[in-house]
Amino acid sequence: MSFDGYHPDADKIYMLTESQNNNQWIWDGTPLPLADATKNTIPEIDKIARIHSGNWPVFNLNNNPVYEKECAYVDDDWFSIFHYDFIEGNANSFGSNLFSVILTKSEAKKYFGNHEALGATIRIDSTNFRVKAIVGDPPVNSSFQFKAFIPLKVLLLDKDRRENDESWDNNNYVTFVKLKEAVNIALINKKLTSLIPAYKEQSLQIGSIPLKEMHFESELAGSFVNHGNRNTVYIFTVLGFLLLLIACINYVNLTTAKASLRAKEVSIRKMIGAQRLHLFYQFITESLVISFLALITTTILVQICLPFFNLITSETFVLPLTSPDLWKVIGTTLAVSVLLNSIYPAILLSSFKPLNVFRGLTVLKVKDVNFRKGLVVLQFTISVILIAASIIIYRQMQYIQKSNPGYNRAQVLSFHLPPNVSQDKKANLMQNIKQELLKQRGIENVSFANQSIVDIGSMTSGKYADWDGRESTFDPKIIQLSTDADYQKTMGLQMKEGRWFQSGIQTDINNVVLNETAVKEFNIHLPVVGQRFTFKGNKGQIVGVVKDFNYQSLRNKTGPLVAYISPFWYQLFMVRIAAGNESATVQNIQNVWRTFLPDDPFEYNFLDDSFNQLYKGDQQTSSLIFAFALIAVFVSSLGLFGLAAFTAEQRIKEIGIRKTLGATVTGITTLLSKDFVKLVLIAIIIGAPIAWWAMNKWIENFANRTHIAWWMFALAGLIAILIALVSVSFQAIKAAMANPVNSLRSE
Repeated sequence: MSFDGYHPDADKIYMLTESQNNNQWIWDGTPLPLADATKNTIPEIDKIARIHSGNWPVFNLNNNPVYEKECAYVDDDWFSIFHYDFIEGNANSFGSNLFSVILTKSEAKKYFGNHEALGATIRIDSTNFRVKAIVGDPPVNSSFQFKAFIPLKVLLLDKDRRENDESWDNNNYVTFVKLKEAVNIALINKKLTSLIPAYKEQSLQIGSIPLKEMHFESELAGSFVNHGNRNTVYIFTVLGFLLLLIACINYVNLTTAKASLRAKEVSIRKMIGAQRLHLFYQFITESLVISFLALITTTILVQICLPFFNLITSETFVLPLTSPDLWKVIGTTLAVSVLLNSIYPAILLSSFKPLNVFRGLTVLKVKDVNFRKGLVVLQFTISVILIAASIIIYRQMQYIQKSNPGYNRAQVLSFHLPPNVSQDKKANLMQNIKQELLKQRGIENVSFANQSIVDIGSMTSGKYADWDGRESTFDPKIIQLSTDADYQKTMGLQMKEGRWFQSGIQTDINNVVLNETAVKEFNIHLPVVGQRFTFKGNKGQIVGVVKDFNYQSLRNKTGPLVAYISPFWYQLFMVRIAAGNESATVQNIQNVWRTFLPDDPFEYNFLDDSFNQLYKGDQQTSSLIFAFALIAVFVSSLGLFGLAAFTAEQRIKEIGIRKTLGATVTGITTLLSKDFVKLVLIAIIIGAPIAWWAMNKWIENFANRTHIAWWMFALAGLIAILIALVSVSFQAIKAAMANPVNSLRSE
């Protein structure tokens, strides 16, 4: 929750956004010229800076080229807006010296080891850069996890890039502004929007996102930083509180159950002058001491388990014991736990009347016993909900893994062309690499695309498309897939009608292939194949309809997709390889790469891995909820185990008498267990509807989802009953098998 709040004046820093169609589309990308047009026209803006982070330059030191994926190209004022700890050097000469680079401490260590990094030279792409400064590594609660910074002006040295980026139609840069004191951001948004008509015909709106809210932003069509999920934070906060509540219920139950054992102590204290308030504080203090000892143990365990937890979550959580914010959380948690586990026992224990105790009257009332039973029901209600949630989440994850995405992702390898290859060389280079790859043993097909089929994020507006019958106001979001004639065969796509693009047919450069959803949503007249279709200025026709396939996460509903041929956007190779001896085939691909691009590193991914990575967050969440369920059930069973032991101890003489009168072990075990099983059954009746409601809400996030069936809740209930029986039966059987002579003879 503290992301990006550490920057000075964070409340005055905003990320600009661009939207159209009444906020139907919101992008974090803005045109390159926007910053320059703003500087001299809006005096309320103190500083403005742009960033570009998708270029992946090649860092080469000692002939060891690597893509630096955590490198950003930034404006001169970037370090004036955002806080960085400069260990060596400063940012003063960063903008004035074009071929400068600033590295983080860990990045300097990575490239230069123990040698002096400041002032050293490192080759980036094809140019030598000098290290101008070393800064501290970004905090874990920073959205900007970049480890190298290069002046933005370096990008614009490429003539083709500069001409492309200087167009107001291209939103390739993220822009941040820092406002002066007491400036209304709504006024700035309005002024920025009013600038657009002077440079661009299309109506656009400039908006903004506060820096502190950027981490949880979910409305953007795309983002240059990784985002958190606020709902996930809330869910685990609630789960953490529920686990604490279950533990506190155990404490309350066992304390009140054993209240009669402390009745004489309380009575004697009262008889020698103790006031009820004194006794109340005594029991509160006892709970506080126990909770504080638990807190110390917890802190040690967290430190030990944190590396393993980070491995599971793929995050870098830390336990900053010097942070005041952390101690606020810990202090609040300690206070809540003490309140939960001490108030009722303290009131109950301090209320005993000495005369009643010494006369042998019952000190616990029926309402106290019922309250304790209610707490057991609450415990197992939570457990049933978590067990049911774990079952449903597991089923959904299995559904995702086993579902047919509409393409064959097995045995497909993908890799990118280096981003530093110029447009005038790219088309010929990719074709030459493709032809050479097809000569290699083990390679079945090769094709090009603009993005991976697993997660195509490239979208365009319906205004860039036209067809017969299209209404002028109809402006849908269109996924655009730029590809070639071999793509359908490489990916195993199924055609519903018509054909895919074909090599040698020159007119296909203007034609398109639609998916089934596009045909429906565009309301294309029959026959579909052969209909006129203009896309991005190319006047062609629909040559085929491909069956719908999942081009994004199964969370998202399949939308309209237009496939077209445009070598300008090609950047990804998709290679289908034969099964068996994959390592040799990959080595062959790498050898071809080195033939054409000897100075660029070769990095590849298998589509199966990319597909699994897309659902990694869901898998981690399901694993953690499963762990929460296990802990909740374990803690609940501990409480039930303790209560069963105490109940058996209280009824020891009754059990002895029943045995002498002929009761069997089975009968006594059933007698002692049935009351607890009834409580669990009540918990199932309460918990199942709550779990059904909650999991229906969760599964609505998936456009493609499994069916929630009744047996999932029945299974959760059965598991809860079995756990309760195991917890209670052990104590019940132990009591039933005890020698009745010993229990009846003792006083």
